[in-house]
Amino acid sequence: MALLFMVMLVTAAGNTAMQSVMPSIGTELGVADVWISLAYTWSALLWVICAPMWARRSDHRGRKAMMAIGLIGFIASFALCGMVLWFGLAGALPALWTLLLFAAARSLYGGFGSAAPPAVQAYVASRTPRAERTQAMAVIASSFGLGTVIGPALAPLLVFPTTGLVGPFLVFAIIGIVVLIALRLRLPDDAPSYAARGSITAAPFSASANPGMGKDTSDDEDSNDTTPIPHLRWGDARLRPWLVSGLLGGHAQAMTLGIIGFFILDRLHLRADPGAGASSIGIVLMCGAGATLLAQWGLIPMLRLGPRASTMWGMALATAGVIIFAAADTLQPITLGFSIASLGYGLYRPGFTAGASLAVTRREQGQIGGVVASVNGAAYVIAPAIGVWLYGHHQWLGFTTICALCLSVFVVGWRWLEPDAILEARHEEAD
Repeated sequence: MALLFMVMLVTAAGNTAMQSVMPSIGTELGVADVWISLAYTWSALLWVICAPMWARRSDHRGRKAMMAIGLIGFIASFALCGMVLWFGLAGALPALWTLLLFAAARSLYGGFGSAAPPAVQAYVASRTPRAERTQAMAVIASSFGLGTVIGPALAPLLVFPTTGLVGPFLVFAIIGIVVLIALRLRLPDDAPSYAARGSITAAPFSASANPGMGKDTSDDEDSNDTTPIPHLRWGDARLRPWLVSGLLGGHAQAMTLGIIGFFILDRLHLRADPGAGASSIGIVLMCGAGATLLAQWGLIPMLRLGPRASTMWGMALATAGVIIFAAADTLQPITLGFSIASLGYGLYRPGFTAGASLAVTRREQGQIGGVVASVNGAAYVIAPAIGVWLYGHHQWLGFTTICALCLSVFVVGWRWLEPDAILEARHEEAD
């Protein structure tokens, strides 16, 4: 469990650490903000395409092998990204070539790094009895969430005089090598005791990107039923309002995360001091990730919020948070506003996931898991770049678009999402 915990922790921490320093790196390179956001697009698209393929392949080629492929993709991507950016910052590469080569190196993570999360989940599920599986999967889920907090906290500490802003890339590549060696030497080979399939997860862009992690991925009790399962269509009337909510809210969250780093540099007047900017961005992202985890691990279980209530309250809080940090001009209110927005997204994302799951039957859960993962991943393909492009034209244009998306989800929830009591009662009757 310690090794599996580290696999997920390192990848999540590395990616969120990268988010902390990339706005400052783009400023030093003299590259327009929107091009920095677009550099992530190809990697995010590859993740959406390749994650389902790796999830299926892990059942045939072995989960340990897929974890190793995922880690190798992470290590190669971070090492190459760090080297390319180091040459670019040193003036050895033009800014355009630096960005193109960074995008190419980053795509290694989208293409191969997506093999690790479903393999880790399937490995845990296949080697633990049902009575222990929920707790084991919760531990794995916590590693992913913890990584999103640790990454931004560590990033400013890894900016060394010799490596500069690329320090976090190189350090996390080295940590990844250590974890890969330990995985190869210490993790037992696949000898499943129980049938299991790893679920598809979104890339670790934020703590709330993977709310489905930690679920029991074992075969359901009715898995012996050989009756063909009808194909679940995206236009299914049961799913339509939930998928609309997922796409609108997901784009709002992706735009928020795309804008926040550049906004901090501008509002705190740190464009001339990118090193200090990376530290401030790290603080804000760390607090936001902590607020997201508070929502998912604390508020939702404590308040027993249903899918509709969680979705609507989440969007209301996200709107309020965006308005607060958009109007702020010092670090403290920016951090407060972003934390409130992250708390809202932390409520919304599991609400959307649970609502889509409850809208279909138990035998359709495998299909709905893939649909939800696709919706979550699709939001991060182009939305961050669109948000930054709008923000670049006028700051309030970007924030107004985010608020409009959040409020549109609230309207969809108010008019078309079924009340939680009805949704849960019908699901129990269907089962």
